[in-house]
Amino acid sequence: MRNPRKLLPFLLGLAVFLALHLSPGLPDTTDPAGQAVHLTHEGKAALGLFLLAGIWWVFEVLPVGVTGIAIGVIQSLWLIRDTRTALTDFMDPSVWFIFGSLLIGSSFAKTGLTRRLAYLMLSRISERSVIIYLGAFGMTAALTLVMAHTAVAAAMFPMLLVVLHLYEPSGRSTRFGKGLFIGMAWTAGAGSIITLLGAARGAVAIGFFRELTGQEISFFEITRFMLPLGLVMVLLVWVYICLVFKPEKDSVPGLRVKARGFYEKLGPVSRQEIGTVAIVGAVVAVLTLRSFVPAMEPVAKSAVILTAALVFFIANILTLEDLQNVPWNIVLLFGGAMSIGFCLWQTGAAEWMAHGWLSLLHDAPWLVFIMGTAFLVLLMTNFIMNVAAIAITLPVALVMAPYIGVEPEVVMFASLAAAGMPFLLLVGAAPNAIAFESNQFSTKEFFVYGLPASAMLMAVITLFVWKIWPWMGMPILI
Repeated sequence: MRNPRKLLPFLLGLAVFLALHLSPGLPDTTDPAGQAVHLTHEGKAALGLFLLAGIWWVFEVLPVGVTGIAIGVIQSLWLIRDTRTALTDFMDPSVWFIFGSLLIGSSFAKTGLTRRLAYLMLSRISERSVIIYLGAFGMTAALTLVMAHTAVAAAMFPMLLVVLHLYEPSGRSTRFGKGLFIGMAWTAGAGSIITLLGAARGAVAIGFFRELTGQEISFFEITRFMLPLGLVMVLLVWVYICLVFKPEKDSVPGLRVKARGFYEKLGPVSRQEIGTVAIVGAVVAVLTLRSFVPAMEPVAKSAVILTAALVFFIANILTLEDLQNVPWNIVLLFGGAMSIGFCLWQTGAAEWMAHGWLSLLHDAPWLVFIMGTAFLVLLMTNFIMNVAAIAITLPVALVMAPYIGVEPEVVMFASLAAAGMPFLLLVGAAPNAIAFESNQFSTKEFFVYGLPASAMLMAVITLFVWKIWPWMGMPILI
């Protein structure tokens, strides 16, 4: 290993894995019915692998995609799961969705749409750096109201590279660059909680809620309660980014004139730009209809976005070179994240963790129970896909809620808000990993600055659960 400073976290990750894998056993937990939940030998190993991956990702011991590969390899060599199962997860439909979203981002960059949008935005807003932050974050959050946050991040990424180049032509890492891309990732999450179109986790949560309570949560009810929370978080993220990543330059004099000049040099909108907008518009329309037309629910969103990718190549908007330039480090990262998520689920380790944590809250006051559940979701969604975190935690919490005297609806909304904003690890959400491709920040920096942001998120959710949602009419206590 070339960097001696990475040797210690490398060995620490291995030591944690071996300690759990070889340990004689961990105590049983209990489910809401009082039945014991036993952690199997494979479950112990899965838990150790889960912690190993977290340590290696935080300290970037290996490239993040290589750590993803290690997750599959260790499962196979240590017989945690069979090789075919462990490695098949790398091509899960969710990973294909991320791959398709990256190709959409490539099409925006290739056709010049990103430069056109970036110059248009910069020519119309203030030249102050903090206002550029606000413009970028506001646009990101707004797009997630109608598009999956992964696709939004992929489309915004090349556009923000243009903004950064105008700010710092050398391309070196700057505080402004760190704030611009980290803030983009975080506000993509904050915006994605507002409607069901921003991410799949909302539909999954509503499905569990319907199955376990017999009650329906409508599209507009989600938006009604999540809109104020999402807006508050976007503004707070902006304030936080302005404080911890204060730009080196207060403003960029002449930026508006320069951006206007660059925009005019682009000339009229090309056929390829029109074609790209039409293809992406069709994708957004189909994915939107899936949320409103029951007959279209079986249409897989991964298939829809990959159809768009095929059309890009058929229409010669993208070429083989563009395919080779896909950031495979990010694709492998999420392949590994899906693999460890399924591993925790199939070995029973996830169930053991959820029951163990939530059983501690069985006699807790109602606010502590709700926020304890949200905190568990927040932790898990930073390590595994947020859909998996919801699928693991919410069923247990919804069953327990009536025993605590809490309405299940508030548990679902608090959990959904926490699941949407993983501010600590790249694997928590695709926008985090896409932002990392900017080379403006390290995984350790993302984690360290994400700790106060996560504390801020928990404080905001607490305020909404305690005061704002009851005032808006959400039932809290039975």
